[in-house]
Amino acid sequence: MVLTIILSLIFIAFIMLMLWSGVALVQNKKFFTSAPKDIQEVIQEKPERFKGAHLLGYTLALISVLCIVGAFVFGAVDGIKNGFTFWQFFARFLIMLYLYKAFDMIFIDWYLLTKSHFFQHYYPETEGCKGFHSYGFNRKSQIAKIIIFPFVALAAAGICMLF
Repeated sequence: MVLTIILSLIFIAFIMLMLWSGVALVQNKKFFTSAPKDIQEVIQEKPERFKGAHLLGYTLALISVLCIVGAFVFGAVDGIKNGFTFWQFFARFLIMLYLYKAFDMIFIDWYLLTKSHFFQHYYPETEGCKGFHSYGFNRKSQIAKIIIFPFVALAAAGICMLF
């Protein structure tokens, strides 16, 4: 269980690195498709903050994706080495996914979006947008993920049982 929590924290840390890389370094409007509509409409294309910022941002985002996948692979390999049952794998993956989702909903969607002015720091043109005060704007997407995650965990557990 301790390793599952640690892997979840690694997953979350690299989600945050990916978010920061996209918002602060890559600054591509295409990455804001999940933001509230009024924010999407006012975001302007940005020049590189410094020479190589976009390359650094994409590199950090790629590293983040690899580390997120790595956390799940490490969890799978550890489970295989320790003789996990199907339900132990399922529980590990579901805990990791739901801890991430809780973090996403509480910290990213509520705190970063509605309280911290994190996005406004990098996109000052969005200051005053009503979307920053509409916690739950992506409720359907969040509910869909909450419903899909058990099936993802089941599939991952099934794959692990093949080894």
